[in-house]
Amino acid sequence: MANPNPQIKYTQLFINNEWVNSASGKTFATVNPSNGQVIAAIQEGDKTDVDKAVAAATQAFQLGSEWRTLDASVRGGLLNKLAALVIRDLVHIASLESLDNGKAFNFACYDVKSAAQALAYFAGYSDKITGKTIPVDGDFQVYTRVEPVGVVGLIIPWNFPIMLATQVLAPALAAGNVVILKPAEQTPLTALYLASLVKEAGFPPGVVNVIPGYGPTAGAALTNHPNVDMISFTGSREVGKLIQEASGKSNLKRVTLELGGKSPLVISQHCDLDKAVELAQLACFFNHGQTCCAGTRIFVHESIHEAFVQKSVEAALKRKLGDPFAPDTIQGPQIDQEQFDRIFNLIESGKKEGATLKCGGKRFGNKGFFVEPTVFTNVKDNMRIAKEEIFGPVMPIFKYKTLEEAIERSNDTEYGLAAGIVSKDIEEALQFSNSVRAGYVWINNYYGGSGPGAPFGGYKQSGIGRSGGEEGLYEYVEVKTVAIKIPQKNA
Repeated sequence: MANPNPQIKYTQLFINNEWVNSASGKTFATVNPSNGQVIAAIQEGDKTDVDKAVAAATQAFQLGSEWRTLDASVRGGLLNKLAALVIRDLVHIASLESLDNGKAFNFACYDVKSAAQALAYFAGYSDKITGKTIPVDGDFQVYTRVEPVGVVGLIIPWNFPIMLATQVLAPALAAGNVVILKPAEQTPLTALYLASLVKEAGFPPGVVNVIPGYGPTAGAALTNHPNVDMISFTGSREVGKLIQEASGKSNLKRVTLELGGKSPLVISQHCDLDKAVELAQLACFFNHGQTCCAGTRIFVHESIHEAFVQKSVEAALKRKLGDPFAPDTIQGPQIDQEQFDRIFNLIESGKKEGATLKCGGKRFGNKGFFVEPTVFTNVKDNMRIAKEEIFGPVMPIFKYKTLEEAIERSNDTEYGLAAGIVSKDIEEALQFSNSVRAGYVWINNYYGGSGPGAPFGGYKQSGIGRSGGEEGLYEYVEVKTVAIKIPQKNA
């Protein structure tokens, strides 16, 4: 049962399996987005604290250390134990997530289950990361070793805090790395609670460290640190570029980036209209629109455009906004004042640039950061709401004539994270999925099939690398080739 007032047990930094205050003594407030009230004061990590965490991680990664000498199957056992502890404390973690992030409790429960699923999935990979023997010319025995990268910085966003934490933590640990996790300053609570479970599960000191703090201080210290071997970042395109730059200026650390999107969803004339409306609502409004792969360019065939718009407006008006802990709430608040203001800035730009506001566009209630589900029509491809990532509950609807036109316009973006099509014509759907430049394509669903085994990532400025599946695991390893001179080779 949901607990709207969960106990806040952990507010300090987690370094070397110990809870410590920041070196500066500074704290920052984590705020309940439903009412704008402070939940707790969190210790604010900065460069000095990052240096300590990196030192602890480096020590844990030394040759001969407890972590480096663990059997791979034991690493997997630790991850499985962590997954079980997450499920044990599901209600508490989900309550923290709803309080800190504002998402509906039922959705938070799903996120926690997904987090545990990722841990269990990659636990199974721990003793299945293998090299190869390679036939080469001459009297040589050649094989490859697959080794961990080393010290890995994990920087995660605020929209799916617990789920995205384990999505990167699990493969990094399965491969034998040591990590410093920096949660978003807006949502540190579940990452800190996860750290407590890491210790309870029995991970050696220094293997997992958690440093809450701000991007320009803690995040920058991590990305510029000469002893950090890799950064995995999920967040905005602008910050992703800064991280790449920091890598080049420091030690050329490996970088994986999962950045923003402006994903198209094509509604074909060959569709079940009611189902298409339902999927478009999910694509655009899920998680209050705070989803990197949200379908926020809805291309509707001209023959069904008017009917689709009417049904979409009716559906948007029925969405239940309010208290994340209420059982019937579908949409909670946006994350903070900054994001709230940005969404309304883009809504105003849509009206000024000539789009037609069909519903929403206003604040909901008089406290917190709630935005009404908003639908625009008559949207042109050069408008800001057509080009920029809104990260809020705003649905721009476009009209198209041919599939070729829909594909061309879908690809006319700097992003390439995801795309979708709703069509009963499988040839049409496959032509679209084969032609669109996006890393994940949904056909007659949206967000489906996105478990830990499916690789996820973007084309173009939506990122570098993949998370999930074998492809995601191998982002966290190095491949070493070993050649041995032998007296005689025999087939």
